[in-house]
Amino acid sequence: MNWQGIIIGISAFLIIGIFHPIVIKGEYYLGKGIWPVFLVVGVISIIGTLFIDNVLLGAVTGVFGFSCLWSIHEIFEQEERVQKGWFPANPRRPASHKEYK
Repeated sequence: MNWQGIIIGISAFLIIGIFHPIVIKGEYYLGKGIWPVFLVVGVISIIGTLFIDNVLLGAVTGVFGFSCLWSIHEIFEQEERVQKGWFPANPRRPASHKEYK
C-alpha cells in the first residue's frame, strides 16, 4: 500500500491547524507587521520544494510554504477581527486597534 497521500493529507491538516494560533498570537504580540516573515519563509519553502527529490517531503514542504503565504492574508484578516471586537487587542501595543472602535 502507498501511504503517501494519507501522510500528505494529515500533514496539511496539522500544518494548517498549527498556523491558526500562530497567526492569532503573531498579530496579538507583533501586529500585522509580521507579514514579511511569512513571505520570506513561504518563498524559501516553495523554492526549496524544487530541489527536494523526495515526493513526500517536497509535498509537505510545499504545503508549509503556501500556508505561510496564506497566513499573510490571515494576518490582515485577524487585524480586522480584532477591530470588530471578535478577538482581544493587546493593551501593551500602540493604540492601532483602538482608533477603529
